[in-house]
Amino acid sequence: MNNDTLNAVTLMSAQISRRGFLKLTGLTGGGFVLASALEVTAESVPSLVGSVELNAYVQITDDGTITIYSGSPEMGQGIKTSLPMIVAEEMGADWDDVVVVQTPGVDTERYGRQSAGGSYTLYLNWNLMRQMGATAGDMFLSAAAVAMELPKKELKAENSRVVHAKTGESRTFAELAGLAYRQPIPDKEDLVYKGRQDYTIIGTAKSQVDSLEIVTGVGDFGIDTRVPDMLYGVYEKCPAVGGRILSANIEEVKNEPGVVDAYVITGNGNVRELMDGVGIVGDSTWAVYEARKKLRIKWDEADASKDSWAGFVEFARSVEAHTGNDVKLERGDVDAAFTDANNKVLNRFYEYPYVFHLCLEPMNCTAHYKVGRQGEEDSLEVWLPTQNGPRFQEVADRVYGLKKEQLDIHIKRMGGSFGRRSSNEYACEAIELSKRSGRPVKLTWSREDSMRYDFFREGGFNKLRAAINPQGQIAAWEEQTIGVAQGGKPSRFTGPNPRAFPFSTMENVRGSLTTHRMDTLVGPWRAPYSNTHAFVSQSFIHELAVAAGRDHVELLIEMMGEAKWLEEDNIRALNTGRAVDVIKLAAEKAGWGRAMPSGHGLGFAFYFCHAAHVAEVAEVTVDGNRNLTLNKVTAAIDVGPIINMSGAISQVQGAIIDGFSTMVGQKITMEAGRIKQTNLDEYPVLRIDAAPEIDVHFIQSDYAPTGLGEPALPPLAPAVANAIFAATGERVRSMPLTELGYKV
Repeated sequence: MNNDTLNAVTLMSAQISRRGFLKLTGLTGGGFVLASALEVTAESVPSLVGSVELNAYVQITDDGTITIYSGSPEMGQGIKTSLPMIVAEEMGADWDDVVVVQTPGVDTERYGRQSAGGSYTLYLNWNLMRQMGATAGDMFLSAAAVAMELPKKELKAENSRVVHAKTGESRTFAELAGLAYRQPIPDKEDLVYKGRQDYTIIGTAKSQVDSLEIVTGVGDFGIDTRVPDMLYGVYEKCPAVGGRILSANIEEVKNEPGVVDAYVITGNGNVRELMDGVGIVGDSTWAVYEARKKLRIKWDEADASKDSWAGFVEFARSVEAHTGNDVKLERGDVDAAFTDANNKVLNRFYEYPYVFHLCLEPMNCTAHYKVGRQGEEDSLEVWLPTQNGPRFQEVADRVYGLKKEQLDIHIKRMGGSFGRRSSNEYACEAIELSKRSGRPVKLTWSREDSMRYDFFREGGFNKLRAAINPQGQIAAWEEQTIGVAQGGKPSRFTGPNPRAFPFSTMENVRGSLTTHRMDTLVGPWRAPYSNTHAFVSQSFIHELAVAAGRDHVELLIEMMGEAKWLEEDNIRALNTGRAVDVIKLAAEKAGWGRAMPSGHGLGFAFYFCHAAHVAEVAEVTVDGNRNLTLNKVTAAIDVGPIINMSGAISQVQGAIIDGFSTMVGQKITMEAGRIKQTNLDEYPVLRIDAAPEIDVHFIQSDYAPTGLGEPALPPLAPAVANAIFAATGERVRSMPLTELGYKV
């Protein structure tokens, strides 16, 4: 999400008026409903709570069940649990009475954004969810005051009851539901929110609301979809991005066992929608996979990718200038610091590879394209695991001319995403096969498909230099990113980012960019940009600390300067006070500075991204045969108040393990535009016995809460790299570690 979108959302949520809080009448059994709607008016579909960014309906029926409909897509980040916890807290609900259900479709006018990404869903919904819950709680208090003939100010909502403290008299929400929705809707300005000391749900550890279904194998993932009369599909594309189809042995493939039909398909040339290919539909996934093996396709690769990782490496190492041809930021007098004879200057070169998203659930979509009969419009029903339902609506309109009212979209839980399921090519492939076959089609990519056609985290290189003055301070910092350009345009994930540390705090600093054409597909990958820049910058800061004879933690704190928010009220901006607090806490909890045995080392790293201040300490052991053990990681994090402690700890643990797995052995390479790795035998995943002990500490500051799906990953790689240096005296300036001879 860009700044304009974030600012617009924040502005709109601040402008919700009392008119936005509308009653919903006509419920069977006299129930009480909270709903979110966009552009709510008194004449619109009845609802109680309306807003731009609210992604839930809340219903309290007369049997006491509180049903919360969650509109934010769930991909393991826990948002389906944490957002309802906020509503339930401010209502005074008993969490055991709550049932959470995914919204039944995509309707942004009713549910809000219905997308997830960037670790901002919690932040964007925090105030609105509190508002929704507090409004409901207030109306139950009003209802109880009438029913109990007591002053409202003497009543309190707790555990799904309204209680009169003086007498102990109470009424349940179920008993009050029929009366509550008839109460006046309170002004937003009059709402009273709970203080932290009164929380009974927020900050506690709750299991994910669908954990039982997942562990018992009945979870509602996209790949689990079954619909009547369904065919199974596969789609074969050119192995080099951009290739166009000339011919294929379609008739031969149609005669393969289990095959119902096959098609040569000309796409629209958009890699995120529909590329040229051959589609096959049949009576089983196995049948179409086997038939695909018999395909003989002739491709026109004149305009296809010719990418070579080896060529990219050669180009990067040939760059001699310290400053790239595109200067993105410059502040102070950088050159004076580098030419000062009293300063020590360090020059370093870092490298990081392309990596794969590695979603355990491969890309899939089930689609049923229905051709209109007797003047009716065409329609489409899809069962889609996606991070962004509204974006799919736009694609369906652009590619197939289908408007929102012609779509029936079932958002399915995702078996991992990390940014991958923000595009729609796998959905378009399923739609195309359904439209041609006239039946529902479930398209499932193989692991090989998912790897060949991924939108990878881009690889790249950084040339860094810094000047250290006689006092051991960093007098200047220069960083040149050697990144990728597709079709002559730099990737949006290529640096430098002026808000990134230490660009944001240095007085004398320059950041520049040099690009090399690479057409291999790239996209957002867990903490985009930050996941590579942290490795580069925070490893280099440790090099500077060693060269200056300084303690790493002491130098980091000095670099932060005075405690201040660099851009007041902008959660994307570093707050140096919060940064110092997590740095000190991580150092304290990890026992920073203690003596370590031979072959053991501690490594420190700090990074700020996705509105989170995170410091991590890695403790490693390296033996004489270069066997590496990551014994423990200590993490200190400030993302404001923690909503679900269980979910928060899980997110940090998962990010750290994912970061280590990626650092150890994962790398994607390409030659002649073709991805060389095909499956997990060539792209190893960390085994469970290599997972470290992880000690997580939160500073629950008074700032608005933000997400944890991404920000704990970036500091892991530099912390481990710095620990390896402490244990061995050897610098790590490239990943993966296995290419440097380390074994895990």
